[in-house]
Amino acid sequence: MKKVNKIWISLMVISLSLFPALEKISYAAVQMVPASFSELARQAKPGVVNIQTEKTIEGGGRVFRHFFGSPHGGNQEMFDEFFAPFLNQQPQSRKESSLGSGFIISEDGYIVTNNHVIKDADQIKVILHDNKEYEAAVIGTDPMTDLALIKIEAKNLMALKFGSSSKAEVGSWVVAIGSPFGLEQTVTAGIVSAKGRILGSGPYDDFIQTDASINPGNSGGPLLNLDGEVIGINTAIVKSGQGIGFAIPSDLATGIISQLTEQKSVSRGWMGVAIQEVTEQLSKYYGLKEVKGVYVAKVFEGEPAEKAGIQVGDVIYQINDKAVNSSRDLTLTVAGISVGDIINVKLIRNGDEKTIKVKLGKRPSDDPETMTQNEGYDIFGFKLKPMNSDIARKLGYPETIKGLVLLDVKQGSKASASIARSGDLLLEVNRHKIETLEDYQKFVNKLNKGDMVQLLFRRGNSQVFVISIEKP
Repeated sequence: MKKVNKIWISLMVISLSLFPALEKISYAAVQMVPASFSELARQAKPGVVNIQTEKTIEGGGRVFRHFFGSPHGGNQEMFDEFFAPFLNQQPQSRKESSLGSGFIISEDGYIVTNNHVIKDADQIKVILHDNKEYEAAVIGTDPMTDLALIKIEAKNLMALKFGSSSKAEVGSWVVAIGSPFGLEQTVTAGIVSAKGRILGSGPYDDFIQTDASINPGNSGGPLLNLDGEVIGINTAIVKSGQGIGFAIPSDLATGIISQLTEQKSVSRGWMGVAIQEVTEQLSKYYGLKEVKGVYVAKVFEGEPAEKAGIQVGDVIYQINDKAVNSSRDLTLTVAGISVGDIINVKLIRNGDEKTIKVKLGKRPSDDPETMTQNEGYDIFGFKLKPMNSDIARKLGYPETIKGLVLLDVKQGSKASASIARSGDLLLEVNRHKIETLEDYQKFVNKLNKGDMVQLLFRRGNSQVFVISIEKP
């Protein structure tokens, strides 16, 4: 028996020598899996609320369309014409209810949720963990990040605290609490699957991806670390995916929530530069030691950057203490700093490093909804508008550029399955240049149903891409 043990020990020694990485695995690493989330859930639940809204919907609504749509198929126009006398007698509006989640951030009743949860609501009802109900008032919203701040008249509430989303590492445990499908106080657990996800919903996309179960109704609820701190606000799911949910990072949200609390609106910092990624070619041309930072392609006249002395050709690689490795880094960093604040911009000019102080101005509105309220969606689900110098300046394009700017993409449309997003510029359709809506519509109308259309888009100052889409 002793010989067998000696042989076994010898084999173990040999195996460890063959696989030295195994020696580095510590027992403590295995113990990182929590034995239970019950205590965390018990402490956090009083700070999580269920939100029920009621809004007026124009038209017959989903149920009405289900019964008076086209149950037999065929020509929809003929069907509509046949039933027109009857349909015109139906109510043109109705009340619709929806569900969401939120969490308390102050003892006196301030609550954070998603903008899409309370948007256009006629009535907002908040239900606490002990089933007490309150009417809520909207303090402020920020559609660009899908955040909203509401308030109820209550005292001595249990408030959740924010943690730092930047400290949450991929693979770390998280807990989501909310009301999926109206099932209040539901707790799910998972890990941070990825960070910095871009979903194409706007210029400030920076989502945390998690596999903690998030479903309709979870929107606005907190994503917590194991210390019970809010590191994200649950906001989106992938309809066709399982175990894929997204949350707005707390580091992005806290600054916006502070502005909503103090000003009831959001003002974003603005430098006034058009930028693009530093490529290897640009890096060699300007004699940079490494490919980093963003290239200043244009400095807008009269804006903060020009006043501070920033020039075309400068390469910005740091703002305050944050590294700038992409255009998105600069946009998010500057937008998260208050208007009027002075920032330290570190850049390279003619091979020399410089630090320039810039007093930020107010970023022009880049919300597609503020650009136009009248343009409709096309057959693909795009909402387009002719480019002009004002829009070009706001989006960082050359002021003389031609094309159609993409204002929005209709949810559930063919276009929504593409990578196109608000702010992209449509240049060509099947290699034909497009400058006006009339040009675009005429060309699309000539196509037959089922034809594949190739759309050439431009994003920012350097990226172009093609979308192939079938005409419905």
